[in-house]
Amino acid sequence: MSSKLVIEQPAPVMESKVTDHQWSTGICDCCEDMPQCCFAFWCCPCFACITTRDYGQCLCLPMLEIFGGFITPINLAMRVSMRHRYGIKDTICRDCLFATCCTACSWCQMATEMKRRAIPITLISARPKV
Repeated sequence: MSSKLVIEQPAPVMESKVTDHQWSTGICDCCEDMPQCCFAFWCCPCFACITTRDYGQCLCLPMLEIFGGFITPINLAMRVSMRHRYGIKDTICRDCLFATCCTACSWCQMATEMKRRAIPITLISARPKV
């Protein structure tokens, strides 16, 4: 009788360490990280593209805001998506306000949130199947 050893790579399990249901910083707290704040203020389109890429979306997605109207749709969509991903309790009205009136601060807040709520991938149950 021969035995066959099959080893499969376990699927990664994502587990968030943060359980707070609020933004980790306020909309005007972007100056806590001065290099990030300056980059977002002086070159918001580049900063928005990098933040969007780091979030896992298309790098050039923020460039579509050129065709937007009064409300910046990509910034608004990213804020709503991020709230849903991280379980942040807020309103679409506030998202709309911040996306429209405080664009650079909004992008800074989202970038900071991604840094603080980074979800490490932990491998569990890594044993060979027999």
